[in-house]
Amino acid sequence: MKTKLINSIKTKMKPFLNEIQIEELNITLKNTFRDFEVIKKDKELTFKESKENQDLLNNFLSAKQVEGCSERTINYYKTTILKMLDQVKLKVENISTDDLRNYLANYKNNNNASKTTVDNIRRVFSSFFSWLEDEDYILKNPVRRIHKIKTRKVVKEVLSDENFEVLRDNCTNIRDLAMIELLASTGIRVGELVNLNIDDVSFNERECVVLGKGDSERTVYFDAKTKIHLLKYLETRKDNNPALFVAFKKPHNRLGINGVERRIRELGRGANIKKVHPHKFRRTMATNAIDKGMPIEQVQRLLGHVQIDTTMQYAMVNQTNVKIAHRKFIG
Repeated sequence: MKTKLINSIKTKMKPFLNEIQIEELNITLKNTFRDFEVIKKDKELTFKESKENQDLLNNFLSAKQVEGCSERTINYYKTTILKMLDQVKLKVENISTDDLRNYLANYKNNNNASKTTVDNIRRVFSSFFSWLEDEDYILKNPVRRIHKIKTRKVVKEVLSDENFEVLRDNCTNIRDLAMIELLASTGIRVGELVNLNIDDVSFNERECVVLGKGDSERTVYFDAKTKIHLLKYLETRKDNNPALFVAFKKPHNRLGINGVERRIRELGRGANIKKVHPHKFRRTMATNAIDKGMPIEQVQRLLGHVQIDTTMQYAMVNQTNVKIAHRKFIG
């Protein structure tokens, strides 16, 4: 409690003092309070304090929006931070490392949350409090001393060649076949797939322009088989919708993310293949590309990743290739 009180005083005095004076104030306050016990009265946040927290959160979310974060990401930030603020019941400038550690521990126990989930929440807090520190709303980011939570790396499955052939055979219409061929050939995200228009596709060059995260455009490429299936699908279309993929039923609206995910899960169940979803095609493409010798920087470009570490998480090295390489280089 003493630390919170001292930090609160330093934050309020920061506009009037330089760094040396702030440090002198810090030493003086610690010496002054050394022989005193400080107890905080239990109380709810005042309306003014609550509004100040909300205003800071709104400013942070606006900053993230300017940086190009998607609406889905911004909503995740918002709900995650609001839950914490509602439970901790302190002004952001008074929230300590211990408050956040206790919140994360309680969240894990009460929700039986995985380490990955808890670490995702930690990263959201880190982003929020780092921004508050950079903008001089707080003196120090309390998440700085909460280290990344170690998680067990799970080797995620990819689609085998046999599984993909079974999925192809299980397609009862040309639209679904064209859709999975495009996902497998380009490795695009499902959100990028549903936003594609017919005009975005160049059939002569076998490429299309997609709008990725942060509204960044990139060009992706597809093979000859995908081109044939896409053209056959478009020949069956009787609507005027500019979207590349539309629903079967009138008025033939653009397919949404949920519609694509549902249809691909149905294809997987029909083919008796477990855990088939759009992202699995993306991971499979990345893995196959690296296994066949494509430089990781080019795979990164195809997938639209800003950080190459993200690409490495998607692309697993085929264990058979590891075995062959071991015999070749080691014996």
